[in-house]
Amino acid sequence: MIKDLSPIDKAKYVAACRAADLVQDGMRVGLGTGSTAAWLVRRLGERVRGEGLTIKGVPTSTATAQLAREEGIEVISLDQAGWLDLTIDGADEFDGEFNLIKGGGAALLQEKIVATASDQMVVIADAGKEVETLGAFPLPVEVIPFGWQTTRTLIEEALDTMDVLGTSVTLRMNGEAPKVTDEGNHILDLHLKRIGNARQLALVMNQIPGVVENGLFIDICDKVIVGYGDGRVELRDLNEGTVLTDMLSEGGDNLFSDLTD
Repeated sequence: MIKDLSPIDKAKYVAACRAADLVQDGMRVGLGTGSTAAWLVRRLGERVRGEGLTIKGVPTSTATAQLAREEGIEVISLDQAGWLDLTIDGADEFDGEFNLIKGGGAALLQEKIVATASDQMVVIADAGKEVETLGAFPLPVEVIPFGWQTTRTLIEEALDTMDVLGTSVTLRMNGEAPKVTDEGNHILDLHLKRIGNARQLALVMNQIPGVVENGLFIDICDKVIVGYGDGRVELRDLNEGTVLTDMLSEGGDNLFSDLTD
């Protein structure tokens, strides 16, 4: 299978496979949203069907919930789970301190709630998502529909006082209509180019009336699994300060061997 994938899809696939190996029988697992997370859900489905793996999945979007059910994964709500052993999700950007920008799939609210209700959060991403400084990817901010234009104006005014390079704010569209999240809200994308102080920006954004949540994930992620187009995959542990490098075999879908610590 892996040899038939494009380099970018191969990178996502190997990261997802490596992350799936972290899931143990009986775990309650947060399932992320997006193209990389979809590979994870499919791989977990393979383990459920092939190995008899028993897990309870808490999806972060209706799309992920549907895919998980199709793959034979038991789906429960976060309220039913109470607390999660692990959440695995993608990211639009991550920096050296494992701070993230998420929300490209418009699921940032559920993603942040699920991630913070977990013993640990693992991010899976291709190498292109790593940045020195966050901000090249537009920062999503979820806002309620009522008075969203006023909220946008307040955001623009706040950005004038922030350490960012850009202050353009656009409403995310779905064809001719605004994009609607699973919670019935809108998404404003902040085109900042560079975020000098992500922690400060996250706090300021969430103080603005009409803002539900922002796509900056600060001090939430514990591990990042980075996939490469040649089949290499790195597991980086922020708390341990370690990097494990593995290789996915061309001859099998899930044959890893440790190469370096």
